[in-house]
Amino acid sequence: MLFDSWAGLGRVLLVGTLAYAALVVLLRVSGKRTLTKLNAFDLVVTVALGSTLATVLLSKSVALAEGVLALALLIFLQYAIAWLSVRSPGFQGVIKAEPTLLLHRGRFLEGAMRRQRITREEILAAARSSSAAEIGEIAAVVLETDGSISIIPNASPGGDASALANLDRLTEGASGPGPP
Repeated sequence: MLFDSWAGLGRVLLVGTLAYAALVVLLRVSGKRTLTKLNAFDLVVTVALGSTLATVLLSKSVALAEGVLALALLIFLQYAIAWLSVRSPGFQGVIKAEPTLLLHRGRFLEGAMRRQRITREEILAAARSSSAAEIGEIAAVVLETDGSISIIPNASPGGDASALANLDRLTEGASGPGPP
């Protein structure tokens, strides 16, 4: 069906504009953290916000007030989870994954790569995109908690390599069975 009624189009225009405005206001009030992709929970909230907005726009059975309440609830829950994870290391461990070291000081960590389903080719592609010509130029490759791959170059002369400070503990057992 290409066209149902003018009233349906008017509803989409009115409710869409109001729901979008409400979402923008709620996101501004809740802060920058609401739409980050730091972990799986953040991704779920982002997808759920989009799905809720689409439902409010296109479903005549969902009132604008109910849709705005649903958006506010999702944002509040995301805020509460983030607040708890900042204040409770145990809770943070449940919500957030640890970064995974995939290459350390020129050595591929095969066990970690297998567990994370990352191939050498993917690591080499990430190295090339960071302008590294050889693996020897790289101190570490890390699969971050948001799924991105970070390439950490060798420290410059006089540098302290502080970004690698917590990675040495990740190499223990990284090539054997079990999580690093």
